[in-house]
Amino acid sequence: MLRHTRKLLTVITEAALESTLVRDIDRLHAHGYTITDARGKGSRGTRNAGWEASGNIRIEVVCDTATAENISTYFQEKYYDDYAMILFVSDIEVLRPEKF
Repeated sequence: MLRHTRKLLTVITEAALESTLVRDIDRLHAHGYTITDARGKGSRGTRNAGWEASGNIRIEVVCDTATAENISTYFQEKYYDDYAMILFVSDIEVLRPEKF
């Protein structure tokens, strides 16, 4: 079974940003993404999703290195100062590289 290396870009941020970030991700040429609800505690306090404005989301994008770098650089420059957001990138292996 052939495996191909890609990047997994994970974004955890405020749910209120979802539609804006989806537009950014599409514009920055990712082929797709997965969004799930997220809860936790960090430097900006507890985010328990008790009401929509206090919820977090986790966005995962499987892509090539250049796309992961473009998205993460853009998000850092545009959102880090004003929103609760963390980004991390992992190396992963995929079995169907044409999808990413």
